[in-house]
Amino acid sequence: MRVLIWIVEETWQAAVAAAAAFLLADADVTLLHVRASDTETIAHSARDALLGRSHRPTTQPLDTMSEQSARQLLAEAQTALRRDAVLEARTGRIEHEVVAAAEAMDLLVFARDEDRARRGPRSLGPTARYVVDHAPCAVLLVWPDTRSA
Repeated sequence: MRVLIWIVEETWQAAVAAAAAFLLADADVTLLHVRASDTETIAHSARDALLGRSHRPTTQPLDTMSEQSARQLLAEAQTALRRDAVLEARTGRIEHEVVAAAEAMDLLVFARDEDRARRGPRSLGPTARYVVDHAPCAVLLVWPDTRSA
């Protein structure tokens, strides 16, 4: 079985815990983190608007910091998973990248956007709703407060 675990900063612990609890030992696991491609563009545009185009660049570009953060998050998720996994970091439209990564998978695991107080359709944000609606494989959708493994 090929399993994709989509990790998001706020809810990755629940997705990893659910995967650790339910997956068979021989499952091929991929941990996926997707950075929105427009985030750095918006930040750069805002900086240029506030400081002017002739300002000195920061010592570390935003995209480099974002990549480092994604790698660190993937490493933490793999440690919590307690098994080998392929670590994949992508950049683009988040929902499209997750669906594309799920094309080669049998199962996609991720956590809802909201807690149990907001049950129903509104417990999924637009990105998660798109992924659920377009996933080419089975989906294990967990509540973000589920952290026991």
